[in-house]
Order: sequence, then C-alpha cells, then structure tokens
Amino acid sequence: MRNVIAPALSRSSCRGWVLACAGAAAALPPLAVAVVATAAVRGPETAAPLVAGLLLLGFVSAVVLMALPRPVRRGSVALARALLDARLPAPVDRPGMPWGDRLRTAGWMLAHTVVGSVLLCATGLGLFAAFAFPGIWLSDGGRIALGWFTLAAPHGWRGAWTLLLGAGCLLAVGYLTAGATLVLRRLATRLLGHSPAERLAAAEERTRRLEHRNRLAQDLHDSIGHTLTASTIQAAAGRELIDRDPEAAKRALSNIEGSTRAAMDDLDHVVGALRDERAPTRPQPTLAALGTLTAQAERAGAQLTARVEGDLTRLPAATSREAYRILQEALTNALRHGDRSALRLSVTASADRLCLELTNPLPGKPLASAARPDAERVGHGLAGIGERVELLGGELSAGPAPDGRWRLSVALPLPSAAAA
Repeated sequence: MRNVIAPALSRSSCRGWVLACAGAAAALPPLAVAVVATAAVRGPETAAPLVAGLLLLGFVSAVVLMALPRPVRRGSVALARALLDARLPAPVDRPGMPWGDRLRTAGWMLAHTVVGSVLLCATGLGLFAAFAFPGIWLSDGGRIALGWFTLAAPHGWRGAWTLLLGAGCLLAVGYLTAGATLVLRRLATRLLGHSPAERLAAAEERTRRLEHRNRLAQDLHDSIGHTLTASTIQAAAGRELIDRDPEAAKRALSNIEGSTRAAMDDLDHVVGALRDERAPTRPQPTLAALGTLTAQAERAGAQLTARVEGDLTRLPAATSREAYRILQEALTNALRHGDRSALRLSVTASADRLCLELTNPLPGKPLASAARPDAERVGHGLAGIGERVELLGGELSAGPAPDGRWRLSVALPLPSAAAA
C-alpha cells in the first residue's frame, strides 16, 4: 500500500504541483488579454467556434509576447531547477537573444500554463469529489451522479464505499500531479536547456575562464617565486652580516619585509579574483616598471647591468605585461640557479619586434660543468615563459652560450600600428 501511495505524495510531486500552480497563475494575465481582445472584435452574430478560435489565438499570442524578454527565460530556468529538480544550465549571457531561444521559451510558457491550469482544475474537482461523496453518505444518504451513471449511497454500512471513492479521488489527483511533474520536467529539459549555439557559447566561456585562471596561476607563480627567491637570498645574507654589519642585516630584513608585503598583496588579489571569477581590475605591471624589477633583483644580491633601447611606454599593453612577467621569471631563475655576480639584461623595442635577453654566469663557469642536460634547469618557470612566448607568437631560446654563460633570449612580434 505504501508503494502505491508514495509516488503520489512524494516531495518531487508536491514541488511539481507548486510549479503547476505558478503556471496556472501565469495564465491569468494572457487569458484576461485574450478575453478583452475577443470581446472587442466579436460581433453580435459571431459563431461560437469562431469566438473560441479568437480566444485561443489571443491567449497564445499573449503568452508568446510574455515569453520574449530575457528575464522570463532566466526565471523559468530557475523555477524548473528549484521545483522540478531539472538539470538545466543557466542561460548564457550574450548580446541579444536568438529567436530560436525566444520561441523555445514561448513553447515552455504555453506548456507550463496549460498543464498548470489543467492540473489545478483537476485538483479542485478531485478534492471536491473526495469530500462530497462521503458527505452525501454521512448526511442520510442519497444518489451520486457520475457522468452517465447514477449510484446510490444509502445511509449505513452499505454506503461506506463512498470512503473508498473519496480516497481514490485523492490518489488520482496525486498520480495526476506526479505525471504532470514528469511531463514538465521533460519539456523543461528540451525547451529550456541549451541550444547548440548556447552550448558553443558556454564552451567558449568555460575556455575563457580556464585561460583566465591559468593566467592568474602563472602570474602568481611568477610573483611569489620571485619574492621567495629574493627573500631567501636576502635572509641568508642577513644571517651572515648580523654580527659584523648589523646595518646591512637590517637593510636585508627591511627588503624582505617590503617584498613579502607586495607578494601578499598579489596573493590576496589573485585569490579574490579566483573566488569571484571576475577579471582582475587591479593594474598589472608592465615594462614601464622595469626599474622596480631590476631594483628588487639588485636588493637580492644580484650585480645587474641593464640596457634599454626604444620607447617601452608605446608597447601594446598585452605585450608589455607579458614581457614584464617573462623578465620577472627569468631573473628569478637566474637568482635561484645561476651565478649572481654579473647579470646582463637587454631590452630592445624596435618598430616590429621586442627583444629580451638575460645572461648570467653558470656556476663553476666552465662549459664542461654546464653541459648537464637542459631538463635539470627547465621547471615550471621556463615552461611558463614558453607558454607566454607562444601565446604572443614569439620565439624563445634558452641554454648555455659559447662564452660559458646561460643565455635566455625572447623575441616578440609587435603590431606595426603600435609603433606608429
């Protein structure tokens, strides 16, 4: 018995009944418009079938017009997800709304209002019958008309069958509600789900978000890696100088404090952007801040010679940002793996190309000691540099040079308009 009643009284059916009632309520304004419009155009001798056709046409037209705005589709999706347990993705935000999606929304609204109205009327009739039939039996009996049939409900135990009839009416309403819920769920999946164009737009949006998150992760790696490398070097220097040169040790500690504060700001910014899934609004460093970057490297103990040719302020913003991150990671690798005694940095901006070059002595200097496989020096940093260079359509070269130094060279193409 429980297995018979459970589907009719399940939580899913109850939520579906609520959604159907919402559809019945949404049918009232279009129905009112259809009645007013039909009354305005009908004549005193208009045939009843024509009046019914005009009423139906007015109702359908009003529902279609009501379904055209974008918020109606969003609201319909939200209701279907909440009350029908329908696995529907949120509509994709796009400029404009294709007419195919509008018509599919109109089809859903028509089905929602019709199914909801029918279910609400059936619920009313079923509840009335469920209580009216036993009421006739309890009030000294009588006769019950069921369509073409008339049944007697005499007073006493012989009329107790009306209780079963009332329970059957309630059960029928429950099963009708469960069926309507199933129909609405399937229609919602077909009419409110993503169209092929929406699926393509959603895939593009997911790709854009993944690229954005990967970009933030790479920026965080570059920033934090650079800061940790510089801080480690300065901490080691401070430990050696704390007894014989306290002032120099204090300067090293002060540099560590400033670097870590900046790194914490970057960390907070990136984590906040990842949580909110928004594009960062904080200005990203560009080659205009190259002096700050070289100063950080020098504070970390590097003897750096920098040479700049060309106007770095006229570079395209994207290229300038990526070039800054490339140099930041290259300096971090040089400080971490190389000899910091004589770093040479060259930045050259010509009309159609931006060239970056950083060289540093290899530990031990002889080429024989530097002939170990390049894979030992290739980590996330150099891989990240390669990704940035590939993204900009540039060229990357990294490895030991004939003069016994490690050389990293990057060439990035520049649009001709950027140099104009």
